[in-house]
Amino acid sequence: MRLVRFLHSHRESYGLMTDNGVLPLPTLANTLKVPFPATLDALVSLGAKGLSSVETLKRDATQAQIKKATLKPSDVQVLAPLPSPPKIVCLGLNYRDHAAEQGASIPEEPLIFMKPRTAVIGPDQPIVKPDFVQELDYEAELAIVIGKRGKNIRVSEAKNHIFGYTAFNDVSARDLQFKDKQWTRAKSFDTFAPMGPCITTANQIKDVGSLKIRTRVNNELRQNSTTRNMVFNVHEIIHHVSRVMTLEPCDVIATGTPAGVAFAMKPEPKFLSPSDVVEIEIEDIGTLRNMVEAATHPHS
Repeated sequence: MRLVRFLHSHRESYGLMTDNGVLPLPTLANTLKVPFPATLDALVSLGAKGLSSVETLKRDATQAQIKKATLKPSDVQVLAPLPSPPKIVCLGLNYRDHAAEQGASIPEEPLIFMKPRTAVIGPDQPIVKPDFVQELDYEAELAIVIGKRGKNIRVSEAKNHIFGYTAFNDVSARDLQFKDKQWTRAKSFDTFAPMGPCITTANQIKDVGSLKIRTRVNNELRQNSTTRNMVFNVHEIIHHVSRVMTLEPCDVIATGTPAGVAFAMKPEPKFLSPSDVVEIEIEDIGTLRNMVEAATHPHS
């Protein structure tokens, strides 16, 4: 299942992306007069029970009811699937090809940092470039969506805590990152955490360890790799992160980026500028598209 949060006629809802459009689940549940989670966050928080309730709803509805409820893609505005995750945990140097392109050593343990939830935006929303940021960069990342609370989770149990996956862009101000010698300021600006367009449920991905991941800037292919290049796989990541902090439903873990980022390009970097269009494409999830725009209120 590919779950999306969206606006339709100025009202927020969520549903399934299908070949025919978007099927709003609360609308269908209301038609069938059955109780159903009001928001996508609430559905994710139910974990496996939430997925089961969606399957039951689809099974009990007639094709006519499904057809009547389904919205045309052109009639909805897709939003970030999770507008306010409890935590956004990110990994650095988790792709062998990315470490190699900058001459960095492979970490012995995951390098983790965090982004604030105020950085979240959805598909087709602008990445805002502050006037004092000169070196704006993209990072295509597979993100894990947690569906079950856990602490000190074993690698063998990690899959039971995954609700699904989404695409994530770890936007970074490289000049500030290298100036500060730590990553919080450079990674935390509003709009620096685009995600979407959907959450693909874990049971719909055959092999999360072999997904194609690409970035295009103005249709130029910049990143072209696969999750096979990860240093720590998704189950190992959940294990390591949960040793540090309790993982909760709707937490997002961005699992690192492959080679091809702007600052490491040869013979010279190709940083993002206003009007650039960044497209993050991940197999089995879809394409996350955002345009860069200049901040309208200069910082003093």
